[in-house]
Amino acid sequence: MPRPQAGARWEGSLHEGRGAMRMASGSYEGPYSFESRFVEGNGTNPEGLIAAAHAGCFSDVGFTITRIELDTEARVPGIEESEFQEKAGAFKAGRPVSQALAAVDVMLSAKLAA
Repeated sequence: MPRPQAGARWEGSLHEGRGAMRMASGSYEGPYSFESRFVEGNGTNPEGLIAAAHAGCFSDVGFTITRIELDTEARVPGIEESEFQEKAGAFKAGRPVSQALAAVDVMLSAKLAA
């Protein structure tokens, strides 16, 4: 089975920032923002992509996701490595998409960029 890969980039603060999500295959790339995630703005959001993926699973009953590997790197001014790892782990456990995928083994590799 091929190993699906995707990426996301976010720049700026939560409310004013902007980002983009893309599949490594190039089959999808689109913007997301605070508005598209929490209000009604243009673009997509992680939950919408999960919904699309879930709908796709119904067309291929034999396909089961058993493990997801997340590699992330972030620049966070004024934070120590231990605090960054703690926050990354809390986000992995507490975000809505993480909770939706609770039955899947999600491996997180978080790196604090200099």
